[in-house]
Amino acid sequence: MTRRYNAFGPYLKKQFGTIVYKVNVDAGFTCPNRDGTLGVTGCIYCNNNSFRPSRCSPELSIKEQIRNGIRYLSGRYNAREFLVYFQPYTNTYASAPELEQLYKEALSEPGVIGLAIGTRPDCIDEEKIELLESLASDYFILIEYGLQSIYDKSLQYILRGHDYQTFLNAVNMTVGHNIHIGAHIIVGFPTETMDEMLSMADEISELPVEFLKIHQLQIIKDTVLAEQYMKEPFYTFRYEEYLDFLVDFIERLSPDIVLQRLFATAPDEILIAPKWGKTKQQIIHDIEERFIKRDAVQGSKCMCLRD
Repeated sequence: MTRRYNAFGPYLKKQFGTIVYKVNVDAGFTCPNRDGTLGVTGCIYCNNNSFRPSRCSPELSIKEQIRNGIRYLSGRYNAREFLVYFQPYTNTYASAPELEQLYKEALSEPGVIGLAIGTRPDCIDEEKIELLESLASDYFILIEYGLQSIYDKSLQYILRGHDYQTFLNAVNMTVGHNIHIGAHIIVGFPTETMDEMLSMADEISELPVEFLKIHQLQIIKDTVLAEQYMKEPFYTFRYEEYLDFLVDFIERLSPDIVLQRLFATAPDEILIAPKWGKTKQQIIHDIEERFIKRDAVQGSKCMCLRD
């Protein structure tokens, strides 16, 4: 079956000639939006327990976390090559020498072919870019900037602590250094219309962004957003509606952008809304079926392809 969107797994397999598995690690970082530099509560939606795997614990060393992950993936999938994903909080929020020690420790493990580093666009500088560029001469290095929205009104609403221009500055600083650039966005903020959300595909397609993660807004327990939602509920994506939105969005997205993630999945015990009652595999299946049903293809309506 011809794939109708540019997915991350097939991209990595094409690049490395084999399936590459991601090993998540928690390096014990915090965030300037939590340690008092910008704020103490974090972004209003943030609860890292909504996406941190059980094998990912800062109580263990980086090597132990990686070895536990590799042991599990090798046993279950016969995996041989791995991308270490520094995931929770802000994974460039330290000095360049400290980061160098952590990153090189991860890259020294057998089978590790590169890093994916999740961070904020206001936590990067020239010294850190130089470090990543030096690693990129021998490894696949992907930095994933948390954009969340291109609209400053939404960034202010979620108490993000930076504006859209900060993201653009980080991307411009990163481009041209052999470092792969990714972005994360969240769709469904009550501050945005459907047209505004879809227009993010047009904007991102014009940027030197190579990889993209798309999440629907989820209301998670023990967050500021949950407190607001319980007092005054607002609309969240219904399941079928999100499938159609996703297809619409990806049709408008550049076909060159690799899609790393298309939806969020928080544990049921901490998820307040939206509750779809679907497994990850069911959602992937339904997304692919919706693409087929609508005869849709990534980039078919991309403004970047118009004369």
